[in-house]
Amino acid sequence: MIFSKIDFINLLPFHIYIKKNIKSNQLRSSIEYKKSYPSIITNNFKKRKVHSAFISSIGSRGEKFLDFGIIARDYVDSVFVLPNRVSKDDFQSKTSNALAKVLDLKGEIIIGDKALKFFLENKNEEIIDLAKAWQNKYNLPFVFAVLCYNKYEKRLRKITKNFNKSHIKIPQYILDIYSKRSGISKQNILMYLKKIDYDVGYKEKKALKLFLKLTKEKGIIL
Repeated sequence: MIFSKIDFINLLPFHIYIKKNIKSNQLRSSIEYKKSYPSIITNNFKKRKVHSAFISSIGSRGEKFLDFGIIARDYVDSVFVLPNRVSKDDFQSKTSNALAKVLDLKGEIIIGDKALKFFLENKNEEIIDLAKAWQNKYNLPFVFAVLCYNKYEKRLRKITKNFNKSHIKIPQYILDIYSKRSGISKQNILMYLKKIDYDVGYKEKKALKLFLKLTKEKGIIL
């Protein structure tokens, strides 16, 4: 099974869980990981180069997915529009670009670890948090990605069934790696992760369905 992982801080608890909880040597050896950013992962999944991945919501239309995703229920602090800058999409995320268009927000889009770093270091610049803007307008959480699959459903369910964010402790050496790579302190990484949820329930499915409906109405289809 080829599993493609978004190598952003927001999925760190899930990757720690996977690393610690795949007990079977056969299962461990059967999984090949491919790392990239959301738009590339979505393209590879659509071309069936990978079997499962967290797929950017704009690319999840018509795909099978588990009740797993990357969800913000308030400010997310890593997906923004900078309204005082020239309008520009972020090449790493088609969903965030589409979300700004759905919300009729103009400016430069910035997402991921670099956006979190920008937020922490630029308190004086006007920033619109896209997750919060969506919630203010529709009173729903925003689903940035869902865990999709095209093969090995049973295997994927077995791997993920016991995941619980609150039970995951991230080792200090891994925090050190992500902190040095991103330029974000370990404390700020842990504070940020409190803003991210992963369980896709009724409200999250309603939100995803609404987002895909609105993108279709605006002609934004992957």
